Amino acid sequence: MEQGIQLSDLAHLAPELTLVISAVIISLIDLMMPKKTSRTIIGWLTLAGLVVAAVFVALRLQEAPVELLNQTYRVDNFGNLIKLLLLGSTGLIVLMSVGWVKSKDIPHVGEYYYFYLPAVLGGMIMASSGDLITLFVGLELLSITSYIMVAMKKKDGKSNEGAFKYTVLGGISSAMILYGMSFLYGMSGSTNLGEINAQLSLYSGSFGALIYVAFFLLLAGFGFKIAAAPFHTWAPDVYQGAPTPVTAFLAVVSKAAGLALVFRVIYTVFFQLSASSSLPIEADVYLSLSVLAAISMIAGNFMALRQKNMKRLLAYSGIANAGYLLVPIATQFSLVHMNNFSEFIYYLVAYALMNIGAFALLLMIEATSGTTELKGLAGLYYRAPWTAVAMVLIVLSLAGIPISAGFFGKLFILLGALETQLYWLAAIMILTSVVSYYYYFGIIRQMFMRGGGEPEEVKATVPLRITLWTCAGVGVVLGFYPGLLLNYVESIFKLATDLFIY
Repeated sequence: MEQGIQLSDLAHLAPELTLVISAVIISLIDLMMPKKTSRTIIGWLTLAGLVVAAVFVALRLQEAPVELLNQTYRVDNFGNLIKLLLLGSTGLIVLMSVGWVKSKDIPHVGEYYYFYLPAVLGGMIMASSGDLITLFVGLELLSITSYIMVAMKKKDGKSNEGAFKYTVLGGISSAMILYGMSFLYGMSGSTNLGEINAQLSLYSGSFGALIYVAFFLLLAGFGFKIAAAPFHTWAPDVYQGAPTPVTAFLAVVSKAAGLALVFRVIYTVFFQLSASSSLPIEADVYLSLSVLAAISMIAGNFMALRQKNMKRLLAYSGIANAGYLLVPIATQFSLVHMNNFSEFIYYLVAYALMNIGAFALLLMIEATSGTTELKGLAGLYYRAPWTAVAMVLIVLSLAGIPISAGFFGKLFILLGALETQLYWLAAIMILTSVVSYYYYFGIIRQMFMRGGGEPEEVKATVPLRITLWTCAGVGVVLGFYPGLLLNYVESIFKLATDLFIY
């Protein structure tokens, strides 16, 4: 059995190695550059590293799964698709930051840019982990880097407060995850996800109660990482305090990596554990996920109704969307429904586009009026009509209006819930989506029906405008042609080899 990594295996790790090498080289360049020199070049180099890594990932699509480091790391289509999403989203966030980040707001501009590289690397490790140790290393790499990035506005009290809350609560959630993992290791004698499932399947009758303890500890820890209610309380304050592009990173990349982790762990570790036990372990696992999804949808949408700050509104919107994205995981693969992963990926891509686009617009408003309050959007149509049109397209997708990527994403998930007879969960999806119309259309009302906006033209760099229109345009294309992405994912994803580790 292979115990270490061979030279030939490095080709399979090209995306991860690209990010590591890029981070080292760019940090050295930043150190050697004079202090007063613009760090814009650091942003472009960071973006180049992300693009090269994404190309290496794309070249590995549709290949047979590869297991490295004694099955602790897997290169499969599940991980590759998630990695492309993480890299693409991070690339858009870095792009919209180029030319915007100023030393008066963020003292260490160079660090701001290249810290995205180890952060997204942690998410990629999470997506490909086949072992608890590798999984936790990736999780902590993403988490610790995120703690630092949230605190980069050193002179901002809200940023410091948000970073403190994020670090403390993040440490508690990591401890809960580690505690849950210790139970799994104690019961199975292994840290390999597939081996854990095999051992628990044999002895689930003896370890039934401890399996529940391990699952709920992991669920609580993962719930924090994806900002799912009731583990969401940190999100509004952290989102409001962090630099706007970092908030976009937390809302999209960090959440997507956490959801991918939940998907992998749930279907590898807890699948079919009731065979040798009188306890309905498997049914309870998926019921718990369904309840978590329902609570997130209800809490996120109803608490967003009261928000006047765009960052806090998008934070609660993200909490609600964490619930929608948990539904494909909770519905479970079955003979009548096998499209869980393609539904999950489609809506995750739509969610990434509409949130990054929304934060790109918020960055423009923040640069123009110095505020992230909803009132900063007042009269936007009269100041920047095309920018307002792009935001309308994004809001329609967020709300799930027909012929938008967000609409088809929710529709596919809803149909999956109905096929698996989770009628109560489907009903909550519909009702909470209707509730969300109020605060999403409040954004449009501000742009078109409110006066009092700043008289000057909306400030925006060219990269920022490109990011906004890329998110809006691709969202429209996915809305008109949802089969482009959905059919492609279904054609390359193989449940037996790309998700299950046995």
